[in-house]
Amino acid sequence: MTALTSGTASALQGTVRVPGDKSISHRALMIGAIAVGETVIEGLLESEDVHATAAALRAMGAAVRAEADGRWRVRGVGVGGLAEPESVLDLGNSGTSARLLMGLVATQDMTTHMTGDASLCRRPMARVATPLERMGASFLMRAGGRMPLVVQGTAEPVPIVYETPVPSAQVKSAIILAGLNTPGATTVIERAPTRDHTELMLRHFGAAVAVADDADGRRHITVGGWPELAARPVIVPTDPSSAAFPAVAALLVPGSVVTVTGVGMNPLRAGLYTTLAEMGADVTLADRRIEAGEPVADLVVRGGRLAAVDVPAARAPSMIDEYPILAVAAAFATGRSRFRGLAELRVKESDRLAAIETGLAAAGVAATVEGDDLVVEGRGGPPRGGCRIATNLDHRIAMAFLVLGLAAERPVEIDDGRVIDTSFPGFVAVMNGLGATIGPAG
Repeated sequence: MTALTSGTASALQGTVRVPGDKSISHRALMIGAIAVGETVIEGLLESEDVHATAAALRAMGAAVRAEADGRWRVRGVGVGGLAEPESVLDLGNSGTSARLLMGLVATQDMTTHMTGDASLCRRPMARVATPLERMGASFLMRAGGRMPLVVQGTAEPVPIVYETPVPSAQVKSAIILAGLNTPGATTVIERAPTRDHTELMLRHFGAAVAVADDADGRRHITVGGWPELAARPVIVPTDPSSAAFPAVAALLVPGSVVTVTGVGMNPLRAGLYTTLAEMGADVTLADRRIEAGEPVADLVVRGGRLAAVDVPAARAPSMIDEYPILAVAAAFATGRSRFRGLAELRVKESDRLAAIETGLAAAGVAATVEGDDLVVEGRGGPPRGGCRIATNLDHRIAMAFLVLGLAAERPVEIDDGRVIDTSFPGFVAVMNGLGATIGPAG
């Protein structure tokens, strides 16, 4: 393990570009791998998770390579053209890789073995397998629907209409990807909209994807089978989840002015910034633009006081990965904040609800889990800090509490900084470049 500590920082200043969006990076590689021709990707996230996806696609016959100039090139094999991998696909810590690849291989007549690290092997996969089994695939999994697992793809896939029990972009995307190699039309019905990067990316590559809301407010996403996907250039916007860490740090450290450039502002991912605005945060969106079908803007963030907020459950899908850093912001706010409908946080890289509650308590902040809600009693200023946080192999917990340490009364230590590379390689250098004080513990 590599323990890290963060101590009280002076005003943060500067302009940074955080890594590329993780969700879009995965999808650009996967869809490029089943398109015809060579897809050139700029701004791909160079993280362990994304490298796991690239390695898996190479093992199934796609040519995926990184160039010296930072661009990635993917020579696709066409829809249904993946080859059976000769060895087990090790997907590390990446739930996105595992769940989306399950869909990609489910409607091909081949056997695929998948595994991952200890954290990934604790996460549930049955909710992805269930609809894919209706399409004809079969799965062998550990008790509780856990990895390692084996996917036996079907030679005769059947299109389905499937209403997701809980909002999940990964479940939706797995079904859509499976539907690409299925005759007819495959439809996913969502009670609440989730991030739509798969739909936008598939349209960019030429697939027919229809989206419509019914009279009950449910969203129907329909993909036509066997499309001719053509290679297209992709510019990956920077990750709004990664941008959240320098942005919230700037809000919490007095006198800070930080600009984060090229941030993806897809409305189905921007819930954090809506919530911060409700808390009175000074965040300005500059140079709004569209890149590869995705809305993008530069964030200009200034330090200042925050007020407590009550976040409805309906907003959770648009900011599910940002609750650890939002909880840190709420710890500094004035008043009691309540974040509703967070059951999904229990099945992330760690039980994030428990990790947030325990970590904030260690830092001197009262926080409680009430059912599926998280309640944070804001201090109206810096919390005590002076604690050591167990990350439990969770990169977002690690970064969130390092940010807390930058504005707390006493330093905060995390037990393992290596997990940060899962989504934000170079995090420490980026933050210290703005004036943060993060370094090895001890």
